[in-house]
Amino acid sequence: MITITLPDNSKREYPEGIDILGVAKDIGSRLAKSAVAGKIKSDGKEEIVDLRTRLNKDVELAILTFEDKEGRHVYRHTASHILAQAVKRLWPDAKLAIGPAIEDGFYYDFDVKKPFTPEDLEAIEKEMEKIIQEDHPVTRSELVLDAAIKFENEKNEKYKVELIEGLEEGEIISFYSQGEFTDLCEGPHLPSTGRVKAFKLLSVAGAYWRGDETKPMLQRIYGTAYDDKKSLQAHIERLEEAKRRDHRKLGKELDLFSIHEEGGPGLIYWHPKGGLVRQLIEDFWRSEHRKRGYDIVYSPHIAKVDLWKTSGHWDWYKDDMYSTIDIDGVEYMLKPMNCPFHILMYQTRTRSYRDLPLRWGELGTVYRYERSGVLHGLLRVRGFTQDDAHIFCRPDQVDQELKGVVQLAQFMMESFGYSEYEIHLSVRDPENQEKYIGESAIWESAEKALALALDDLGLPYHVDEGEAKFYGPAIDIKVKDALGRGWQGPTIQLDFNLPERFDITYIGEDGQEHRPVMIHRTVLGSMERFLGGLVEHYAGAFPSWLAPVQVKILPITDRQHDYAFEVAELLKSKGIRVEVDDRSEKIGYKIRQGETEKIPYMLVVGDREVENGQVAVRARRVGDLGSQGVQEFSEKLLEEIQKRSVGSILTAK
Repeated sequence: MITITLPDNSKREYPEGIDILGVAKDIGSRLAKSAVAGKIKSDGKEEIVDLRTRLNKDVELAILTFEDKEGRHVYRHTASHILAQAVKRLWPDAKLAIGPAIEDGFYYDFDVKKPFTPEDLEAIEKEMEKIIQEDHPVTRSELVLDAAIKFENEKNEKYKVELIEGLEEGEIISFYSQGEFTDLCEGPHLPSTGRVKAFKLLSVAGAYWRGDETKPMLQRIYGTAYDDKKSLQAHIERLEEAKRRDHRKLGKELDLFSIHEEGGPGLIYWHPKGGLVRQLIEDFWRSEHRKRGYDIVYSPHIAKVDLWKTSGHWDWYKDDMYSTIDIDGVEYMLKPMNCPFHILMYQTRTRSYRDLPLRWGELGTVYRYERSGVLHGLLRVRGFTQDDAHIFCRPDQVDQELKGVVQLAQFMMESFGYSEYEIHLSVRDPENQEKYIGESAIWESAEKALALALDDLGLPYHVDEGEAKFYGPAIDIKVKDALGRGWQGPTIQLDFNLPERFDITYIGEDGQEHRPVMIHRTVLGSMERFLGGLVEHYAGAFPSWLAPVQVKILPITDRQHDYAFEVAELLKSKGIRVEVDDRSEKIGYKIRQGETEKIPYMLVVGDREVENGQVAVRARRVGDLGSQGVQEFSEKLLEEIQKRSVGSILTAK
């Protein structure tokens, strides 16, 4: 007999060799029906395994369902194999690449003679439904490396052969089979294809094999799967809403920005309205930083390559940097980071312990090479402006400075309408410490300092192993938008290594040289990505303090033009951004146009408003608020702007 310890710490005795599905059935039929995989912990190691896995020793066991993140991964991974099986049935000559589960879904890459069409996706869905109805058992088998290569060569699956050849000699290779279909896969999977209850293929796109532009272009089919049709439908509706909010679509409609192939992919051109929104954000950023003791600095866009060799970026980050530029026989390069520049400024004079902390902020534009296949509007670009800052402080100041940055990040997120967020503590991968510069003791000290600051502030967080930057651990904050999607936001990195590499010091109370600590941080991320996320969060309907045009005045006929412009001038004198729509169009058309442009307030003026010295106020989403005096309206709007209110504070009388 073996002892199984369950998550509630209860223990159960079972015959040796029982599978996990058998344990689930013993616990309850409902759990057995919803189970998708098992999580076992034994000898200090944790592993996600198939329900058919047999248990031969005492273990801690958790039965995973679709409600668990790992369970959803297993569920959707099985759906990706059903997709591949359907494609092979319909296109036997198709070559299989990879098909992982991803956040909210799955995909599979295929090498086919012609791109898939929408009609093809419909046919594939029907075949997938057949495979699910056939309810094939999903079974695991293993081969040694040479036998695995021979097996895939016999099937003429060249991409699978390449994957296997990249594995170590002597490694056992696993395969999963369902019906006539067998695929190279680490697993785990559902016990049978019939366990998939609801799925949908969403789109098809091109993708280079292994993300390498020099390798073949494959066809990537995206899909998603849920454990019930209601949840699937809700997800599809969220996707439709996400399409409506797409910042690339809204950026064009609202005339915010553009990208020009002839100018280069991944480079953003800010139009007047987009430039104004960006300026408003930047002005607010500068103002709040000055309140908190930051000084604003500026640095060049290029530097000698040797600077990046000293910082470590050349050795650890070279693939993401642009090629060097020869200037008078010396190699320069576009900066991917601002931090070495701030260090150079620090070195321009002797620093005393009384000078610290130094808080230097810069809205610095940097350049990083992103492959063309991953460029995405404002979210993945090649040139972007970081709301960067570096704090040079004494070791005894680290805790207070970290807390101050976290609190500033919280304030900034809330100011822009983000009330929900997740905090992640990004630390080293303990199994691959060669990926990071610096001594282990220094890393441990930095990781503990970040954790202590979060603990002292009472903030919950997840520890993400392997997500640290090469020079130091970080606090990474993901904000949630109106659709509940996570966006990378503030990041705070504690760095003991760059001060060492650049040999920067300060003179302590004892008159001796000491090493300062560096805190790298952004509280927005990058202006491009932040603004792209903000567009989608508000669906382009910015709160009044950020709206490029806060008020649009709509005269009903030509008779009210003079009055409309008088009102406009009065509002402009108070700092309100206003336009007059004096076109010879019907008022209904003008209102619809203003709604399309997502103007916070429209002021309709007809003969009655002219006579009474008033305006008829329409608020975005709220509708008609009735007639108000111009002074009354402007005072309320200015209050709304000053408070940075997310919604309208004006109400109907």
